[in-house]
Amino acid sequence: MAHISLPDGIPGIRGPMMFRPETAKPLNELVDVLLRGPHPLSPGERELIGAFVSSENDCTYCQTIHGAIAAHHLGGDEELVRSVKRDFQHAAISDKLKALLAIAGKVQLGGKHVTSEDVDQARQLGATDLEIHDTVLIAAVFCMCNRYVDGLATWARKIRIFTDNVRPKLPLMATSQAR
Repeated sequence: MAHISLPDGIPGIRGPMMFRPETAKPLNELVDVLLRGPHPLSPGERELIGAFVSSENDCTYCQTIHGAIAAHHLGGDEELVRSVKRDFQHAAISDKLKALLAIAGKVQLGGKHVTSEDVDQARQLGATDLEIHDTVLIAAVFCMCNRYVDGLATWARKIRIFTDNVRPKLPLMATSQAR
């Protein structure tokens, strides 16, 4: 049960956003730019960064929904999403993405944990300043959203990546401007 009165039956961040739409609008706009806007990282890679950070924060709703969207963008590869959340260093992803996930993981601990060496490593593996910047911002935004969701004790189904009744909605959710 949520700590405040939220719309019934609306899981995760959607309930608080419906409660206060004037704060939801700028958050949604930022997330849309970061996850869906033109970018050298694919939407699947950016969603994977968000799902990884949410997993590290133990935010059930965010890691589930963004893991499902990442899997959708990555050809339906739910096992890849699980392996990244389990141990990204041994997952079947590029070395550049591994370096960016290392940075995201340090942001999740606290921004000052990111070192020049982390950034240099990402650059050596081909990451651009835009990719490094947006990885840090995606991680920071997801940390905020995870705390928003869990701090209000919103609910989320405890499911694997996502159930079959939600999977058909993923193409719409992956491109939607409104959540």
